[in-house]
Amino acid sequence: MRPQGNLRTAAEALVDQLLVNAVRHVFCVPGESYLAVLDAFHDRDLAVTVCRQEGGAAMMAEAIGKATGRPGVCFVTRGPGATNAAPGVHIAQQDSSPMILFIGQVGRDMRGRDAFQEVDYRAMFGGMAKWVVEIDDPARMPELVSRAFYVATSGRPGPVVVALPQDVLTERIEAPPAPPFHPVETAPGETDLAALRDLLAGAKRPVLLLGGSRWSEDGHAAIAAFATRFGLPVATTFRRAHLFDAQHPCYAGDLGIGPNPKLLARIKAADLVLLVGGRLGELPSQGYSLIDIPGPQMTFVHVHPGAEELGRVYRPHLAIHAAPVAFARAAAALAPLPDLPWAGEAALAHADYRAWTDRPTAVPGGVNLGEIMTWLRETLPPDAVITNGAGNYAGWIHRFYRFRRFATQVAPISGSMGYAVPAAVAMKRLHPERTVVSINGDGDFLMNGQEFATAVQYGLPIVVLVCDNGIYGTIRMHQEREYPGRISATTLRNPDFVAYARAFGGFGALVERTADFAPAFAAAQASGLPAILHLRIDPEAITPTTTLSAIRQKALSESEG
Repeated sequence: MRPQGNLRTAAEALVDQLLVNAVRHVFCVPGESYLAVLDAFHDRDLAVTVCRQEGGAAMMAEAIGKATGRPGVCFVTRGPGATNAAPGVHIAQQDSSPMILFIGQVGRDMRGRDAFQEVDYRAMFGGMAKWVVEIDDPARMPELVSRAFYVATSGRPGPVVVALPQDVLTERIEAPPAPPFHPVETAPGETDLAALRDLLAGAKRPVLLLGGSRWSEDGHAAIAAFATRFGLPVATTFRRAHLFDAQHPCYAGDLGIGPNPKLLARIKAADLVLLVGGRLGELPSQGYSLIDIPGPQMTFVHVHPGAEELGRVYRPHLAIHAAPVAFARAAAALAPLPDLPWAGEAALAHADYRAWTDRPTAVPGGVNLGEIMTWLRETLPPDAVITNGAGNYAGWIHRFYRFRRFATQVAPISGSMGYAVPAAVAMKRLHPERTVVSINGDGDFLMNGQEFATAVQYGLPIVVLVCDNGIYGTIRMHQEREYPGRISATTLRNPDFVAYARAFGGFGALVERTADFAPAFAAAQASGLPAILHLRIDPEAITPTTTLSAIRQKALSESEG
């Protein structure tokens, strides 16, 4: 019970500050180092999700930050708990997702003695987090938690780590709550917008690229209006396909792993590239080969909310320091240009995209992931959320599924495995009324598959697809390219994933033929339970366009030549 009067514990002040900042979901694995916070949760209006491993909890918080633009919140205990949470922090940093990780810490009187589970969190997370702080003064709890929200969301968003000494949390303070945070939005100036319009007026082959975070439903609509008004071909960067409706006549496709060669050719031939929100990192830039560094070969306009990102890799001809939503609204209001030299190019780009993605490719084996993705895109409602982790199976999602709405693709830009199940749990907690499908590889799933138990505990009927080919597919693919036929450390012996689902109290079904998928999916949804569909995938089906044997034979031929 909370004390009478103005005094409250620092732990209560922390939780009150979360509520002031409209936090409704907290993900955690409990620990004795922050028992006072667990007690403060008891009588507050918060949905606390207890997870099975700190990595899963941190990924759930990151997914909330990715989808909402407001910091996802995670609590873990000291030492091993913090170490286990590190993958979620790394994902938030790479993906530019706002997130706050609170870590219990040893008492102040024990620090520096290598006490039980003691870690220097500034050293541990300093290279990944935007800010790492250890709160030594309980009276500053509201102030520093408020600052964490601002740091996590301002400029280029990212993770903040807050260490909480155990004895600090139980001290009583009189400090009032800090005011609620409001994300700092930077908008383009009139001079920037005029310069952009002039550059467009002089272009003949422009392309619009969308990426990064800090988008919203409004921004999604506004950037579509801008693209329509100027007839711009639009591509989305790696795992940001949800930023533009795939059915829109300006959509040119996904610029990630295994993109449409015609899309790459279009960007290379462009005389103006407008990048909004993203950084054009290693994967969308095709290993930094798409655009010259540091001086792009075409006119390059970069719009980004973090001033430190402008000119850091690419030297833009026009740098616009603005958040993507503010830019999109301003760009949508620009006066249209008469007689566009590139009129019709967007339609051609969209036709190329449709030709690349309309029909699934043939692959070895009884289960064709391309056919399953096309079935899902035609069957699921437009607001269905798809989550995935890392692995070659994701290539079929990128190519054949079509994202229609904002924040319906929740996947790690960092390529982190084990992400899809925790992210699906978080999305179902956030949107219980929406369909949530988690797509995993077999090795990928077993890195955080224990969070299926969390879905069962909270009655979250997510549908989990496990694409089982019995190998670490991406590594085997590279292994065959570099060391053909010399298989090492990439073979897996998997459990019965149907039995796994049932053991946790969920629904399970085996899919050994493509034709079996639709009835299995329907049965999974009808069960009302969290479900696992175990898809038997031929290991030869390594990408939508080639097989392991073809990769091996090509590598052997080249080595002999």
